[in-house]
Amino acid sequence: MSEAKGLATLPQKNVLVKVEDGIAWVTLNRPAKRNAINPGIVYEMNQVLDVLEYEEDAKVIVITGSGDSFSAGMDLKEYFREPDAGNPVDRERLNRANSGWQWRRLMYYPKPTIAMVNGWCFGGAFQFLCACDLAVTADDSTFGLSEINWGIIPAGIVTKSVSMAVNQRKSMYYIMTGDTFDGKEAEAIGLVNFSVPRAQMVDKVKTIAKKLMEKNPHVLRACKVGYHYVRDMTMDMAAEYLASKIDATKFRDPEQGAVKGMSQFLDDKSYRPGLGAYKRD
Repeated sequence: MSEAKGLATLPQKNVLVKVEDGIAWVTLNRPAKRNAINPGIVYEMNQVLDVLEYEEDAKVIVITGSGDSFSAGMDLKEYFREPDAGNPVDRERLNRANSGWQWRRLMYYPKPTIAMVNGWCFGGAFQFLCACDLAVTADDSTFGLSEINWGIIPAGIVTKSVSMAVNQRKSMYYIMTGDTFDGKEAEAIGLVNFSVPRAQMVDKVKTIAKKLMEKNPHVLRACKVGYHYVRDMTMDMAAEYLASKIDATKFRDPEQGAVKGMSQFLDDKSYRPGLGAYKRD
């Protein structure tokens, strides 16, 4: 486990963090409330992301939950009712902070992120589930967009997040009915990358994380950011943006990966790009 000074500044209360073998395990820690998002989690998660961005030992970030839940979504009392009755400035600050970690910051985070859905995943949890680059779940996890049953809509950016990950028919069905579904269905509809038996979930995440750590981190960061930007561009705009992005990536890459990969493939005959990453120093 890393003993970096940055990690020592974290409260380790609403969010637990440990770094082992290059993986930062970030655990929402309100098991009695199914890890529902309250102000404590919001502000601690922003602090966690700040610290891990500079933590060299943390190559891949994994977000999961304590107990038998990933997250039951937003805490209706602590996130909505109590702040709504208080100072409007505090309400706005909370909203900004929550948007920051759940999607504005997380979606473009400079390190690869994996959601490990270990149980209940409802409502607002879909926001940061979809903001993570990749997702693995247990077969017996339970997902649901139950807002319709409360007489409200999946707000925040829940509906937007679901529409980005899941096709229209499936999105509309689960949004309009509030029906729950398991991990296997989550994989089938594209909400997660893999659904596996619970006993295999951690090993699956570790295997993916190890594969990501073999890649050039600068180029990996450019790949994920480029994907998010071009998604809403026209074809011509995307072509121009990506042409500029690849030039910028080559110029700024401290490893000079493109040069190394090309040399190992053409000159040394030691690298075949379809079978793995080029050899990094």
